[in-house]
Amino acid sequence: MTRRAIARAWLTGAFVLATCTGALADTLLVVRKSADVLDLIDPGSGLRLATVPVGFAPHEVSVAPDGRLAVVSNYGTRERAGSTLSVVDLEQPRELRRIDLGPHTRPHGVAWYAPDRVAVTTEGSAHLLLVDPLAGTIVAKITTGQETSHMVAVAPDARRAYVANIGSGSVTAAALDAPTAPVHTTPTGAGTEAVAVRPDGREVWVAARAGGTLLRLDAFSLEPLGRFDLPGVPIRLAFSPDGATAFVNCAGSAEVVAFDAATGRELRRRKIESPLAPAASSRPFAGLAPGSPLPVGLLVAPDGKRLFVAATMADRILQLDAGTLEVLHVIDVDGEPDGLGITHVMPKAQCHACSPAPGK
Repeated sequence: MTRRAIARAWLTGAFVLATCTGALADTLLVVRKSADVLDLIDPGSGLRLATVPVGFAPHEVSVAPDGRLAVVSNYGTRERAGSTLSVVDLEQPRELRRIDLGPHTRPHGVAWYAPDRVAVTTEGSAHLLLVDPLAGTIVAKITTGQETSHMVAVAPDARRAYVANIGSGSVTAAALDAPTAPVHTTPTGAGTEAVAVRPDGREVWVAARAGGTLLRLDAFSLEPLGRFDLPGVPIRLAFSPDGATAFVNCAGSAEVVAFDAATGRELRRRKIESPLAPAASSRPFAGLAPGSPLPVGLLVAPDGKRLFVAATMADRILQLDAGTLEVLHVIDVDGEPDGLGITHVMPKAQCHACSPAPGK
């Protein structure tokens, strides 16, 4: 047995023991959009715990409040639109059901905001759908009236959702507790894509990738509270659990930027330096930022100490220290890793076997 094989066997054995005794804290979920799967990965070791086939060209994932299920949006491609959601069991990893959204094509942004409710944007029909993932039914349809309704963020009290509309350069606020009420839309800059709600629920932050701006909005009136220049194709936003820090992925400049959420002052930034995957230049979104590893997926761990970034064109997940933005760990994951999620649930099947993440 080679030295590398011995090391891998030791690591695998140690991981299985920890899993069976409940010693590990969380499981990282990674959507691989060109492989049509959701991976469950141990973020510490980089070991793949399970791979679950889902729908065609998935993009985003959201975890249920109790951590036991997840929903994946099967977006599709430019040539072939997707129109389904995959409901995934995270304890016994498998697809439980696939929900057909009918004429509502290109589902993308997804937020599981109540035990039996998921909000999902559908670019093809310009809607925000409210879906019961347990019953597999659409319970409400909210028209945004905007072009390319892409990402969605839900307020902490689960009463309002905010949709970023790339094509219209706007944000739409919709009442989740009164889905027939009129929506409120405000212009926010060309190519508005990133959107996140501060944990206290008072502010919504958005980033316009084409406009190169970061905008703070009052969560109730949508009036602007501050606007900052942020070149480099800002594409995703996430807050620390305490609401003190906002993190932004800039796909064009391949950077992660941290801001003081109280003042909007830039705190620090980190260049994501990684070689591109062999076939990266031929991928559908390669033209968004040519030559960049394209950091898109962004996730802050529940402990607030770690940050996960999906470098889509590099086929890598980078784990960063949330305080310093130093790279702590790199996980190779082929197939265009994109949407990220995390759960405290460990897949029970992994008391028997686990394997390196694809690409390792």
